[in-house]
Amino acid sequence: MRWYHIDRFVEFVSGQRAVSIKTVSLTEDHIHDYWPGYPIFPSTLIVEGLAQTGGLLVGEMVGFERCVILAKVSRATFHELAVPGDRLTYTATLETQTPEGAIIKGTSHKDDILQAEINLVFGFIPERMEGVQQFYPADFLATMRKFGMFDVLQTPEGEPKLPPAFMLEAEKEALESGILGDEIAPPSA
Repeated sequence: MRWYHIDRFVEFVSGQRAVSIKTVSLTEDHIHDYWPGYPIFPSTLIVEGLAQTGGLLVGEMVGFERCVILAKVSRATFHELAVPGDRLTYTATLETQTPEGAIIKGTSHKDDILQAEINLVFGFIPERMEGVQQFYPADFLATMRKFGMFDVLQTPEGEPKLPPAFMLEAEKEALESGILGDEIAPPSA
């Protein structure tokens, strides 16, 4: 992910549900370019924020061992505009899981007001593409730490869940080699 349309995870139950927040800011360039003179947060970026939340839920469900892609937005209903100062809460709930992918039901709320309802279909990249490196595990883990994913990630039984071992190993190697700086190092246990 190059552009992030979520700020932080506040809940993450492996294989069930992920909740993230996005604070809409007047400093975001796209706010001014979407409807000149009327700053709103584009609906397409709300879809993207829910896709990022749901895609990470699907990816975590398989231990980030398969690459996940957004295959389809099957439904998107917007009830309210999002404007600077709004805090959006994105909730992605796993509806269906198959070996080929997953279906996520997503909602966006402004405080207690339902802002949007979005259904997303995710697919896994076919196995013939699995050997192609799609992301760097240490960098990806650093980003997920910035989102607070592993601060709130838990099993369905409520137990804390750690990052996958291959990511922890890549992070350790990157820190030892100086590729990643101390500013992204995991908190001391």
